[in-house]
Amino acid sequence: MTSPPHHPDLRSQLETLATEAFRPELAEIDRLSTLDIARLMNGEDATVAAAVTARLPEIAAAVDAVAARMSRGGRLVYAGAGTAGRLGVLDASECPPTFNTAPGQVVGLIAGGPEAMVTSVEGAEDSAELARADLDALALTADDTVVGVSASGRTPYAVGAVEHARALGALTVGLACNAGSALAAAAEHGIEVVTGPELITGSTRLKAGTAQKLVLNMLSTITMIRLGKTYGNLMVDVRASNEKLRARSRRIVALATGAGGEEIERALAATDGEVKHAILTLLADVDGPTAARLLEDSGGRLRAALAAAKD
Repeated sequence: MTSPPHHPDLRSQLETLATEAFRPELAEIDRLSTLDIARLMNGEDATVAAAVTARLPEIAAAVDAVAARMSRGGRLVYAGAGTAGRLGVLDASECPPTFNTAPGQVVGLIAGGPEAMVTSVEGAEDSAELARADLDALALTADDTVVGVSASGRTPYAVGAVEHARALGALTVGLACNAGSALAAAAEHGIEVVTGPELITGSTRLKAGTAQKLVLNMLSTITMIRLGKTYGNLMVDVRASNEKLRARSRRIVALATGAGGEEIERALAATDGEVKHAILTLLADVDGPTAARLLEDSGGRLRAALAAAKD
């Protein structure tokens, strides 16, 4: 069996990254009590939100750019390897049940494909060519957005995805957890949430992963708010695909309208269970087909449809 190739340049690169730094003060963490280790981890995690706070202007600018393109029919595509890739897939997979996004509207690409969600696919993260192939399979347009995600900010798959997407005219965002990263530099919108050295040296599924989860939450959630997928803080585009979500649908209509149970059931029945349509029939006193037309004319935005109904 041959040994893997030695990459002195990569080793020197890693040694300069804050996320890979060794913390000598934690060298005997394994001697501490379980409660003390838990306290240490909790203290580390408490610093992540502040690191995200420092990047809010960049996050907001990226959201506005993403929303502008998605309003024209563009897609939001995450691309990453390992933990970063898994977090992108997670965020993408949660958009359909939460915001009733169309299939393929939010996409998560992970180096190595679906198998890499649960096992390590050797060498996949080192391949910019693989990233280009994965993106080419989506037939990107200028209305699409590609978000490269990488704790180190140097992962070839993530950097390659952003470089290729930008060359094709798509909007690009680079989310990294180190300053001066190649990923942020390659993207139109660079977001560097500097979380510092990890409790376990180089284990970027910890603070860096938590930071990435927080930022991805913002990118997708605020974009969906901008696209009219909510009414206030209610998930009016929720897809009622199981009993829990059907119960949530009824509760959302009640919170938005103040209507009683029987009235809500009639409104949902008249609109084929569509929460947004049911709310409009109740608040604007219109029938189901009229609600559907008003929403279509308003680009799916409930507030705009309500205003139009009152004119």
